[in-house]
This record gives sequence, C-alpha cells and structure tokens, in this order.
Amino acid sequence: MTRHNTFNLKETMMAVETTGNGGYGKLEYREVPTPVPEQGEVLIRVLAAGVNNTEINTRLGWYSSSVTTDTNAAAQEQDVEADQKGDGGWSDATPFSLIQGTDCCGQVVQATDDADAALIGKRVLVRACMRPNGFDDMQCIWMASDFNGAFAQYVKVPASEVFVVDCDWSDAELATIPCAYGTTENMLHRANVRSGNLVLVAGASGGVGSATVQLTKRRGARVAAITSASKADSLRQLGADIILDRGADLVGELGEMAVDVVVDNVAGDGFPNMLKVLKRGGRLVSSGAIAGPIVSLDMRDMYLKDITLIGTTAWDAPVFPNLISYIERGEIRPLLAKVFPLEKIAEAQREFLKKAHVGNFVLMPPMD
Repeated sequence: MTRHNTFNLKETMMAVETTGNGGYGKLEYREVPTPVPEQGEVLIRVLAAGVNNTEINTRLGWYSSSVTTDTNAAAQEQDVEADQKGDGGWSDATPFSLIQGTDCCGQVVQATDDADAALIGKRVLVRACMRPNGFDDMQCIWMASDFNGAFAQYVKVPASEVFVVDCDWSDAELATIPCAYGTTENMLHRANVRSGNLVLVAGASGGVGSATVQLTKRRGARVAAITSASKADSLRQLGADIILDRGADLVGELGEMAVDVVVDNVAGDGFPNMLKVLKRGGRLVSSGAIAGPIVSLDMRDMYLKDITLIGTTAWDAPVFPNLISYIERGEIRPLLAKVFPLEKIAEAQREFLKKAHVGNFVLMPPMD
C-alpha cells in the first residue's frame, strides 16, 4: 500500500481522550500516537472542531436507558465518579478511551489510494455520519462515537466521507457546520419541508435549532421559533417569522392544527403540546431530547390526526452534498458563538451547557 504524503508528519500528536463515562475529569489532554491511515482512508490535519451535545451526552452515558433526565441534570450527577454504562453510547457501549469530536474542518495531508491523492492539501469537511452498508440500509456509524474523532491534531477517516469545500469562510466557521447542519438538513429532508409550510422549531437558538431556522427559510417555509427573550432578536435576524417564548401557551399563541411540521430536539414536559398544534397529516421530526428523553404522548393526538412521528439518526445520501452546495452558493451563513483552544475543552463544555449562546462553539487544536 502506497501512502501519498507531501507533509512532514510527527509520530505523535496532542489530543483530548475521553477515558470513560463521568464528569470533566474524564477529559484528558495528552500526547498520543498520530493515526496511520489504512486502505481507502485519508489523514486529515484538524484545523477546527465543533462542540456538540453529542460529545457531552456520550461522555455522560446519557444514551443509556437508565438515564431519564436532561443533559444538564445528567452532567451535575456525573460530577462524581461514575460507572461505565454498557448501553451508554449510540451503538451500545462506547469504545473508551475515545477521542471525541464530531465536527471536523481540516486539510488532507495523506492518502492511501492513487485516486485520493488529489485531495492532499485540500480544505475539507468530514461527513460524520457514515452508512457502511449503503444508503438502503439504516445502519450507521459516527465519527467520535464509534471511532476516534476530531478533538486532536489529526484524524483518519474513509476518503469517501471527505468533501472539499470552496468558500471564504474561516476554519472555525466551517467547523460549525457538519453535525448541527447535517442533522437539521436530514430532518427537513425526511419531513419533506417545502415552500409554504409553517415549521415550529423548539430550542431555536442552539446549534441545531439555529441551523434549522436557516435551512427551513432556505426551503421557502415559514418558521415559528421557540427561544428565550434575550435571544429573540438573533432569531429574527436569521429569518424567524414568529417568536415564541419558552413556556408559552403554544395552542393559545398558534392555535390548534396550525403547524405543518414540528422540529423538536427538546422533548421533555413540552412535548404533548407539540402534537396539539400540528395539522392533520402533520409531521413531528426529532434527533434529540435535551430537556429529557421520557415524554407523555396522547395516542389520540397522534392517530386521530394522522400525525407522522419521524426519528432521525442516519443521514440520507443527499444531505451532506446539499450542505456543501449551500455553503458554496452563499445560501447559509455560519453562526460562530465562541472559539476555545483544544486544551480548554472542559471550559468550553461547561459554558456550552449554560445555553446562553446562539450558534456553535469551536475548539482549535495546536498547529505543528
């Protein structure tokens, strides 16, 4: 196997390893071996890596069926040493020690196949959700949940998951895109959001929420955004048509059967009213539950109104190519809330959980 390489690479790199389920003490910034790409893979120098709920939830073991609280409550509980949860990851047990980091903007520095050598030197985004059996099979694997990710100076990934992007955005701005915008575009694709729809977005100021506002407006649909009063102006600037305060009476504000699609990554106690405001034949789509995974569901609301509930984890084929085209055509813009050096990951995650920001946080690894 020939490794095409025009860069001088060190045998070791700096990375953050998550050593198990638990609190911030499980995040260890240290020197580790630089990954060596195998057949069909490329090695990427990480230029910037986004921060997401996913990494925090995986560290906490929040995906375990034993956890019934929201992410913030789980984080407080995990400030003390915790036992590893055998079902705490996306695909059963998380393979600790693990380098997390789902969002990667980077530069290809090594390729193993002749066909991929043209990628060397290119700035790229990595499609974090991978469908190893093809797009007719829902099985998926995630970078940073199932194998090492981008909280490091280098990461290796299949060459098929690397997308060259040509734009004037900064590295940090590009790193806000993959997970939040990929998740959103997948939800809107599955829910068939189209021009003229009214889409209710819960948690509209977060990474996925703010991406949902942008990508929904891009499709020509109207947006009703649920957020706090302090973030209302930011959501209006993104294009939200209706602003609803958290805790608002949704039925009183919008009316029954007023909404075509609900995008709800919040869940928790507010879930029942999401179904109340949906029209007959409406769709509720979700890829998360930051306010709590256990909800109350009145089956009569669902079946008497012919509502479709859509869960989304595996990204469909058009999703990531669509995002690259939106960036290159200037149809969306990045929402970079704050940048931290990689070794300050615990500080970044603590601030992230306060939910006082709009958009995304990004970590910058040290440059060689």
